[in-house]
Amino acid sequence: MDELSIKVNIADRIYPLTVKADEEEKIRMAAKLINDKLKAYGNQFAVRDKQDIISMCALELATQLINLQEHGNAEDNSLSVQLNTITELLKDVTI
Repeated sequence: MDELSIKVNIADRIYPLTVKADEEEKIRMAAKLINDKLKAYGNQFAVRDKQDIISMCALELATQLINLQEHGNAEDNSLSVQLNTITELLKDVTI
């Protein structure tokens, strides 16, 4: 399978990644989901430290992932994969 070198922006930081060609769209969607949630939390709460917003986002997404895993719903498998990708990306975000 072909691999691509891409860059994704998460929390105003650029992350260079090497991904499988068929995973690129999912990675970009995951980065957008993270950024959208970070923006929503930033607008909703008066938070001074970006790390707090990132942590709240990670907690929400991890909770969703756990709920999906507990229910073992095959229909939600693609969402579970996306949430796993997001979780892995969030592990690399340090502000």
